[in-house]
Amino acid sequence: MTASNSFRWTTAVTSLAFVVAQLDVSIVNIALPEIAKTFKADMSILQWVIDAYALAFAVLMLSAGNLSDLFGAKHVFQWGMFIFCAASVGCGFAGTAGMLIVWRVLQGVGAATMIPSSLAILNQSFAHMPDIRARAVGLWTAGSAILHAISLSVYVAVAGTFVLIALIYLKLKARH
Repeated sequence: MTASNSFRWTTAVTSLAFVVAQLDVSIVNIALPEIAKTFKADMSILQWVIDAYALAFAVLMLSAGNLSDLFGAKHVFQWGMFIFCAASVGCGFAGTAGMLIVWRVLQGVGAATMIPSSLAILNQSFAHMPDIRARAVGLWTAGSAILHAISLSVYVAVAGTFVLIALIYLKLKARH
């Protein structure tokens, strides 16, 4: 893999992870009326559907950064992606509001591990190239801002693309 391709893939995958994790904090708001109807949920249950993710995400983010230092950013990132994706599927198949809340907590855990480890991957990958590292971190940060500015409705397409790109990235990384 060339340096240019490495920059593109590393920046794209880590940026998409950041975007999806940030977007999932607020995207559930669009589905709240349907969640209320499906699960006959009152306002307190709906509040927990939102807060379960945000609480797990906020509480664990700093600790997840330490996990990246201890076990390696790549491994923590991979586990975070796995947990996040599995929990997202779990949310889709949740049969009760309680199970949806449990899956949302797990999504928050996955997101909390993806964000600090994705930034650590960028910093480690381009440690000896300060200009490239600055560009990668800038793109990583801008990705979330741009997507929020465009629209939350793109979430579905981004999430599908994220999973596909992440799988390709992991396959390519496994070869090296």
